[in-house]
Amino acid sequence: MRAKSIAVLTVAATVLLQAQTVSPAQAATVCNRYCDARDPALSPGDRVATSTTLYGRSFQVHVNDTDAMIWATVENGRAGDQVWLDRSFDGGRTWSGDSRLGDTTVPAGSAGTRTTMFNVDNWGSRGVGVLRACGKAGDRPELTCTGWARSNWNAGDRRTAAATALMMRFDQGTGLFDTNGWWTGANALTALIDTSRVSGMRSYDYAIAATYDKNINSRQGQFRNEYLDDTGWWALAWVAAYDRTGDSRYLNTARAGADHMFGYWDTRCGGGVYWRTDRTVKNAIANSLYIQLNAALSQRIGGDSVYRGRAQAGWTWFQSTGMLNSSNLVNDGVNLGTCRNNGDVTWTYNQGVLINALVQLHKLTGDANALTVARRVADAATTSTYLNNNGILREPNEPDQCSGDGVSFKGAFIRGLGVLNAAVGRPYDGYLRRQADSAYARSRTSFDAYGSHWAGPYVNTNHSCQHSVLDLLNAAP
Repeated sequence: MRAKSIAVLTVAATVLLQAQTVSPAQAATVCNRYCDARDPALSPGDRVATSTTLYGRSFQVHVNDTDAMIWATVENGRAGDQVWLDRSFDGGRTWSGDSRLGDTTVPAGSAGTRTTMFNVDNWGSRGVGVLRACGKAGDRPELTCTGWARSNWNAGDRRTAAATALMMRFDQGTGLFDTNGWWTGANALTALIDTSRVSGMRSYDYAIAATYDKNINSRQGQFRNEYLDDTGWWALAWVAAYDRTGDSRYLNTARAGADHMFGYWDTRCGGGVYWRTDRTVKNAIANSLYIQLNAALSQRIGGDSVYRGRAQAGWTWFQSTGMLNSSNLVNDGVNLGTCRNNGDVTWTYNQGVLINALVQLHKLTGDANALTVARRVADAATTSTYLNNNGILREPNEPDQCSGDGVSFKGAFIRGLGVLNAAVGRPYDGYLRRQADSAYARSRTSFDAYGSHWAGPYVNTNHSCQHSVLDLLNAAP
């Protein structure tokens, strides 16, 4: 299996650096409702989002939520103190092109000053931004910066704020997240589409076509590659895109993915699709995705019997393997020597994708047993102390840093649980709310980027950690 790991990077809200002789970068002027460098006296509101202190000086970020602009101040200072803004369009990872915006110095006889206002986002280029205040005492070499902040534009509640933070990681050049997130990018796109559906905020629907157009010919074309689970994730993303847009090309690509997966179904161990085109592994994730995808397609294709039959055959085979163990949790795969459960780790996504698959199968066929089994898996997964440390979901061997495959797993689990919850009268509302409240309180930055540990502490983020929490917020009441 591919590595399921994550690295450690501690992010402090305020950092002290040795001041250097740096000329302000020549940033391009951004114009939205108003252009950069607008007078703060014209702001209809003033919300202090974050602040820091240095040698008694207070540096603050002030937000004009109405116009989506920000300015910085220094207070309790002396003549010669400096304050400015940095602006980032990638979640605070870089800001070299937009540094030292509005750089200003406290004049003689005054204890403070402020910059002019600068736009948070660049609507013309679809740049999703954050800003921070930085400054220094006039008689000291050190400088300080606040945490990053933004307006509440497209961030009016937990869900839309998390979606906006995820879009800070969307690379418009590649049409992917964090430049190279492949199957995890499919999950991030699915989470964004779900947010658009649930919240009604369509600001980021442009990512659907951008991802499709830039990547349709990648790998083996039609979002297919040598990993059959990757193909399944992408095909399900395009089912969601079809539901949101009605564009038939997305449904056609989903069908191409399903047909590609079917090409790797054989009679070894009685059936099942392989995890990879080298035909060496049959596992739970590829086969759960296969069932879910075929059931979803059959629901959307009038008169279909092909995809329906594949979904039913997939579930019949899955049950025969014993991958669903006596504790009602799904182990990772099949031992191709014995054709039985290999007893490997019960990763969270294996629970969630099977749950989702069985809900889709029930919707398609009315199979009551499928829904019954989905409830048993959900009950086992939400009460397992192995998967829930002190009541908060934690991936087995969950590392600190957001990298590798594993930090997407919880999002897929929660997505499936949310689908089941909506189908059976919302018995899991309390569980979902507890997870969401914990992540919001303990694992979040000032601009709603989330780390890997929903129980805290916040460590760092990437698109995989971020989409997992977005999946959670989409599902939570």
